[in-house]
Amino acid sequence: MQLLKNRVFQIILLTDLIQQGAIWIRNIALLFFVMELTNNDPIYVSLLTVIEYAPIFLFSFIGGALADRWNPKKTMILGDFASALSIFIIILLVTNGNWQAIFLATLVSSIVSQISQPSSSIMFKKHIPEEMVAPAIGIIQSLQALFLIVGPIIGTLIYSWLGITASLICIAIAFFISSAILFLLPKVQKKEENSTSRFIEEMKEGVRYVKNSKNLSIIAFAFVFIGLGAGIVQPLDIFIVIDRLGIEKENIQWLYMLAGIGMFVGSILASILSNKLNTKVVVVGGLCFLSISLIVEVLSVWFVLTATMNFITGLILAMWQTMLGMVIIKIIDEKFVGRTNGILTPLFIGGILIGSAAAGPLVTFTSLIATYFISATIIFIGAMISIELSFKHLPTSEPHKSNELAKQM
Repeated sequence: MQLLKNRVFQIILLTDLIQQGAIWIRNIALLFFVMELTNNDPIYVSLLTVIEYAPIFLFSFIGGALADRWNPKKTMILGDFASALSIFIIILLVTNGNWQAIFLATLVSSIVSQISQPSSSIMFKKHIPEEMVAPAIGIIQSLQALFLIVGPIIGTLIYSWLGITASLICIAIAFFISSAILFLLPKVQKKEENSTSRFIEEMKEGVRYVKNSKNLSIIAFAFVFIGLGAGIVQPLDIFIVIDRLGIEKENIQWLYMLAGIGMFVGSILASILSNKLNTKVVVVGGLCFLSISLIVEVLSVWFVLTATMNFITGLILAMWQTMLGMVIIKIIDEKFVGRTNGILTPLFIGGILIGSAAAGPLVTFTSLIATYFISATIIFIGAMISIELSFKHLPTSEPHKSNELAKQM
């Protein structure tokens, strides 16, 4: 396959593989560590999610604008190096008894990633031929799905056998290795802008670009509701395992694994059938199914039913992410990649942030079932908004919008 021979794709795929391993070790280790220290307190569990996503909401737009200005190769290298260095500092604090520093580990890592991640999208857009976009996104989604399968198992084993300190060390080493591999990317000749006034104007241009695109505007609006609904339930998976199924918290790894298998299959199907599937049906239908699946999941007291829903949901969501991701990357002009991601991501993450912050209080003052029903309703609203999307005669970019912007400059 020609795509697999693409040097940039090979390097980004490899570093994504390493980073996904680090992320899942972090997710599982910190979740179990916090639950053990707080006696399964849902407030602290939801706080962990809030701290993870708050920097994404606050820094994603700035990071996207900086990525459009800075050398993407240097930015990615320094980003991973800074993440690794910050984890080693956290290790020193944790070993001295300051366990609350684990929240800082998540905070720092999230902040740094908001500058380095858009740079990866720019390299992707610049060096991968347009006809390979769909299979490329499918492979990246397959990789993420693969780690939904093996990630929780790896994270659980490392934390159970070696504890929080060893888990943090593994994360730091992984980021160092990723940083070193990124040196293999081809050199990028890009003049880095330093003018603050011009930087602010570039961010305004990004907002106008999204506003003048009908599809991007609808996606932005829908993302708020989808993120809010997803954020409410994101910290609560562990309570489905403990309260509804009545089994030990470590069994969450098997639900993650089945969801990962579903995502792996779904992403492969989407990449193979992308030209045959109706994009709008997949996007809207996928969100409707997610809404229904949340209700089934929280009402279920049978592991087999819950596990089956996790598998099917993973499959549908992978197809949804792959198809929507393919559309988004096609309609964005290369010079606006970072800023567009920097606008869409905070809207989605902002929803997750608000939802995650509300998750603990909602469960505490209502119930787990009521909270899941609220989430399902909000996601269904996002699906109804997505009906307005139009994918007929989809362009590879929206040059007429770019021309309008040029006239305004």
